[in-house]
Amino acid sequence: MYGASLVAIASLSTPIAVAQDGAAAAKPQTKTRRLKAVTVTATKRTESAQSIPVTVTALGQTELDDLGVKNFTDYLVQLPGVTAGGSGPGQSTIYIRGIASTTPNLTTAGVAGLAPNVALYLDEQPVSQPGRNLDVYAADLERVEVLSGPQGTLFGASSQAGTVRLITNKPKLGRFEAKVKASTSFTDGGEMSNSVEAVINLPVTDKFALRGVVYTDNQGGYIDNVGGTLDITDSARFRPAGTVRANGTVVQPNRAGFQAGADLSGVNIISANNASIAENDINDTSYQGFRLSGLYEFDADWRLSVSHSQQSLDSDGVFFADPELDDYDIVRFTDDTIEDSYHNTAWTLEGRIGALEALYTGAYTERTTDQTVDYSDYLFVAQYLPYYICDYNVSYPAGGAAPAGNCYAPNLFVKSSTETEIQTHELRFNTPEEYRIRATFGGFYSDLELRELNDFTYPGSTSVAYSDGSIGFAPNYPLTNTDVTGAIGNASPGYYSQPGPFPAGVIFRNDVKRTDKQLGIFGEATFDITDQFALTLGARWYDIEVDLEGSANSSFYNLYQDSDLQLAGTNISAQFAPNNAVGAPDKAATDGFIYKVTGNWTPTDDLLFFATYSEGFRPGLLNRPGGASGPNGFSVPYALDTDEVKNYEIGWKTELFDNSLRLNGSAFFVKIDNLQTTIFDPSIVNLFFSDNAANAEIKGLEGEFTWAPASVDGLTLAGAFSLLDSEVTEVLTPTNDVVLGSELAFAPAYQGNIRARYEWDLERRIAGSSLRAHFMPQIVFSDSAVSDIIEINKAEIDGWVTLGATLGVTADKWTAELFGSNLTNEYAELSNNFVFDRERVTPMRPRTVGVRVSFSY
Repeated sequence: MYGASLVAIASLSTPIAVAQDGAAAAKPQTKTRRLKAVTVTATKRTESAQSIPVTVTALGQTELDDLGVKNFTDYLVQLPGVTAGGSGPGQSTIYIRGIASTTPNLTTAGVAGLAPNVALYLDEQPVSQPGRNLDVYAADLERVEVLSGPQGTLFGASSQAGTVRLITNKPKLGRFEAKVKASTSFTDGGEMSNSVEAVINLPVTDKFALRGVVYTDNQGGYIDNVGGTLDITDSARFRPAGTVRANGTVVQPNRAGFQAGADLSGVNIISANNASIAENDINDTSYQGFRLSGLYEFDADWRLSVSHSQQSLDSDGVFFADPELDDYDIVRFTDDTIEDSYHNTAWTLEGRIGALEALYTGAYTERTTDQTVDYSDYLFVAQYLPYYICDYNVSYPAGGAAPAGNCYAPNLFVKSSTETEIQTHELRFNTPEEYRIRATFGGFYSDLELRELNDFTYPGSTSVAYSDGSIGFAPNYPLTNTDVTGAIGNASPGYYSQPGPFPAGVIFRNDVKRTDKQLGIFGEATFDITDQFALTLGARWYDIEVDLEGSANSSFYNLYQDSDLQLAGTNISAQFAPNNAVGAPDKAATDGFIYKVTGNWTPTDDLLFFATYSEGFRPGLLNRPGGASGPNGFSVPYALDTDEVKNYEIGWKTELFDNSLRLNGSAFFVKIDNLQTTIFDPSIVNLFFSDNAANAEIKGLEGEFTWAPASVDGLTLAGAFSLLDSEVTEVLTPTNDVVLGSELAFAPAYQGNIRARYEWDLERRIAGSSLRAHFMPQIVFSDSAVSDIIEINKAEIDGWVTLGATLGVTADKWTAELFGSNLTNEYAELSNNFVFDRERVTPMRPRTVGVRVSFSY
């Protein structure tokens, strides 16, 4: 759930019984541990989170259950220092420590999207993708690990700002387990939600076990599509210079409309009207899926695990609202839908070769996304839109006459289809832990192929009248990748283009294949200088290539077909720069080294202090409109350079007062060079493009605590916070859109949470089982932030505070809970998007109250 469902980032432990009998008193040398150790694999070894000099937060299975974590938003949005931009399930991007620049957007997701700067791992495999992360449902997870700061030496290019790892429960040998969880909840002003999850662990033989989980989760909607109209008069074509946009930015002369102040009194303006599709609670979402895994143990040294998972995510409507309307209200003119499914197969062979621990892991993921998106908001920045949906005499009146004719309804939409295939392979080795010098080293390879077809449809274009008497746009045929003058036919293999004209009303078609190939060799070695001091050195060599093939055809350059099926006209400029521009690069290729140095001091078993210097990077990208000329001599670069992060950090991990208080934290300074961002500026080109726009710095402090006071049996207090100060220190792109001294996107100055969990025994027993009750109030809060570093696209994300609570009873094999999230019904803004000159706020789910039960055997 949203709200306060995921409050205690520091809820890494729960109190365990303190021995009070005489036997315990007779053995004072045995230390009482009130807080349980948390095991993580953040260093690609299995170690206690308190014993490694890495900033890592782990939410274990108990905490995930206590906090009702289900999906992407639940386990990320409310972790201090971790934010997520985007517009709903399957469409979000993770940010850590404020290393962010751009609001995610449909037209920059996928092939044109920046590479993620936070790696998302499912067990040992990276599943990060450009533009939008895989929305993995949190079914039967052992834990979620969040590694803050650059993790590139061990985890690769996408770990520039950090890594999020979803660790699943593995099959257990010789042990039968079964568990069922179910929940139902009611959202204020919205629809009912229900979920069921079932897990079984089967010990087939002494050496072979299977584990399976199946789940379904139907989440009711709460966004209302209210009635409204829209017409062409709001187009940027008629916008005068000096107009103040809703975010306070003044429209510059080079972005003013071509016909600002035009007299439209003689134009028949036809409005879009959504009366036929207006309804309440449009954003229903459902997750369905399963995971089956097997473990076979050959002998004491070697074992093989294989897993296969499938998931389908279906969502209607949108998850954002218009702040100019009532809360949770939006006006949409086309039904928004997304069908996002994936299947994933992964295998891991681990064992021992002499003194070395060896592990090979491979994975293959295939993801398909079909989406329909209302694109009518594009009207507000579209200077050329009237050309497509207005008669010729409106857009280009003859002889200085007043515009005349028809302008049709701007009910625009996009049909987007993407297919993504990823395969990854990693081989690594660990030297024995007891060695004074120990190392982890290996190699990594990944191959991602993303094929995307976006059809931008303007229904009114089929009725436009031209000066020669023709109606509508002529048939538009897709170019092939290698032949712009020959017969029409299928495009080059590997991407979507089809023979024949575009469907009626399609004005633009993006038809692209993107490939990302990455090769890396990595290693980290730790030297125990003394019993208390250790030094870790790490490095990674990388070689990455990003390539685009395909075309971005448009009806602005129509391709007419003659009787011989030959192209009578061509649109070379619609092809990608690598195919036709002299001197343009074939690929965005980069290679090099990154490094890490960590020194740590452990004066006692309960104290750890460390200092780290680490580097991270994100690969470059080819620009679709590379070479396009803009104002002041600027031209869109054909390829972006990598953006690089240098992180300086000191940290501490402490356990005090006989292990009843845990205090962890870190202070850091991050330097970012060549920060990549995405820009939409019609005065340069009528497509999104990317650039290395700025250099920036971030200063931060983060911490967490867990306290189980010995004086109050059953009480645990936990909390966490993040403080950030981000700043653009140098502007690299000659534009007024990036301002020196401005803050980075999705980087609130402070975030935090605090919770208390109190457990007590009940005198009543059921079926011979003793009962234990618990109550857990919780608060989550965030300061305001901005949604972009581009001034014209920037909106403020307001700060918020929410309250949640859980009240439940647990027996030996079952638990029943009453839970509430966002109990104060705060209209909390999780994200914002202003790319199209109108605020679109993504709010937290309204107040939700429900019941969840679980039974285990």
